[in-house]
Amino acid sequence: MILGIGTDLVDSRRIQTAMDRHPCKFVTRVFTNAEIDAAEKTSNAANYLAKRFAAKEAVYKALSGSGVTGCGWRDAEILSAMSGAPIVKLTGRCKTALETMTPDGYKASLAVSLSDEPPYAMAFIVISAVPAEWIKSNE
Repeated sequence: MILGIGTDLVDSRRIQTAMDRHPCKFVTRVFTNAEIDAAEKTSNAANYLAKRFAAKEAVYKALSGSGVTGCGWRDAEILSAMSGAPIVKLTGRCKTALETMTPDGYKASLAVSLSDEPPYAMAFIVISAVPAEWIKSNE
């Protein structure tokens, strides 16, 4: 079952302007250390971070049905798996929101898609859940 969806579009020039205006303050307030480290390894940090910014906004929209408020910027971390596919890790209020909206006996997961056509970056999030008994145990 689908628990929530969210999408967002960001202009990477806006992210670059914020980075130029407040070099450390903006980036460290919005992004996790791992996201910052990954961005520094790219040829275009503003574009990389714009996609992550859009993903964070999309996550908050997808979680909005939980009734939990106060999700922090760093409560949703968007990195890349070894395959290059984006992955989302939730902590703090975002994790609480996901737990709140997941029915008892179900296991939730987030699917994320990131795309860009510079200067625009887009993210789409789907939060779904299946009965926990459908998940194979690794034990």
